[in-house]
Amino acid sequence: MKKILVTGASGFIGKNILNELQNDYKITSLIRKKNINKPHKNISYLYFKDLNHLNILLKKEKFDTVIHCATHYKKKHANIDIKKMIDANIYLGNIILENHKSIKFTKFINFTTVWENFNGFKNNPANLYACYKLSFSNIIKFYQKQLPKVNFYNLYLADTFGQNDKRGKILATIKKNYKNNLITTLFSKNLHINIINMDDIVLAIKLILLKKIKMGNYSIINNKFFSIKNIIIEFNKRNKKEIKFNWLSTKIVKEKLFSYKKIPGWDPKNSTIKDLINYIKSK
Repeated sequence: MKKILVTGASGFIGKNILNELQNDYKITSLIRKKNINKPHKNISYLYFKDLNHLNILLKKEKFDTVIHCATHYKKKHANIDIKKMIDANIYLGNIILENHKSIKFTKFINFTTVWENFNGFKNNPANLYACYKLSFSNIIKFYQKQLPKVNFYNLYLADTFGQNDKRGKILATIKKNYKNNLITTLFSKNLHINIINMDDIVLAIKLILLKKIKMGNYSIINNKFFSIKNIIIEFNKRNKKEIKFNWLSTKIVKEKLFSYKKIPGWDPKNSTIKDLINYIKSK
């Protein structure tokens, strides 16, 4: 059974990947807290006090694949956020790459953001968070030369959704307010989002793990944008209990996406408007 190291497994994306892969792989999750119960026989935890401690621990470990989900997101940062953002978005991944001689991984899967290429312009970070993500993508380019036997994959994500999402994202907020019979106030009547189901992200990971996928940059995004207004209208047509909402403006908000190629054999089959509606309605 192949061994996988997952970073950021306590976050939304990492947690879902962990749950979906645990039956078929031996998975080690990096954690900072010891009081976590093992949910599955194939999952173990590597506890580290700080990144210097992690550097020591990794010299004793071996994994076939690294799935790097760790992140620290701030749309607008303050001075107090900078160290945490650097540690999660650059330093942690760099320590893993630097320990390749011990770990011996042959695949490194890195999650990053379309905000690296804001509004469709390549290498145009939208904020400091995206700057750090772009910086780590460039660090990976360096290690590609140093580690020619390793396949590196950068997966670019836009908005995401799925069960047990506690991040306060727009669709999760609509879902929460709908359940609590509250009004959702939205920035614009003409807000458009490109959003992908966590199920489709997991499918992309499985393809990379199981198939001979050429290394490179891949967009894990939807084939189309969705209008928030249309999602709500369609939802209210199909359900007796309706979503309550207000608009603050009619400004057109639709970010252009710089699109990389798709993973061969991958398509966002679980990210239709029907899936969005079912997600809002689900428990």
